[in-house]
Amino acid sequence: MEQAGSTDLFDLHIDQTSVNFLGETARWSRFLAIIGFIYCGLMVIFGIFFGTFMSLMAPAMGGDAAMSVVGSGLLSGFIIIISLLLFFPAFYLFNFSTKMKKALHHNDQPLLTESLKNLKSFFKFYGIFVIVALSFYILMFVAGMIGALVGHRG
Repeated sequence: MEQAGSTDLFDLHIDQTSVNFLGETARWSRFLAIIGFIYCGLMVIFGIFFGTFMSLMAPAMGGDAAMSVVGSGLLSGFIIIISLLLFFPAFYLFNFSTKMKKALHHNDQPLLTESLKNLKSFFKFYGIFVIVALSFYILMFVAGMIGALVGHRG
């Protein structure tokens, strides 16, 4: 009797060419994940020092120091939050690459499945992130058009 959740519709098998492609994909994804971790770390450092730098520059530029501290603090917080959000896809990609390399080396089917689950999570996260970003851009475009129409009438 067939197990629940198992599909043998096409009876897929991973041949040596597919193993080579998956191994190369794991190497490149590991590289991109490490670059993503470095990028997130640099963004956090930039976010921390940006607020300090802007609060020191406000008096020299003739601005209100209190408003500058609040504004630069909010911007610093936003940069740090974005960097933390971008940490997750790098983490999923790193898990995919690590588990894929182990699965191919040890011929481990459950680890291969777990690896592909991480790859799915990576693409799902980025897909949702892109949908949210595009929605935000559309809202900004509509707000800009409304602002232009209101400004043109007045």
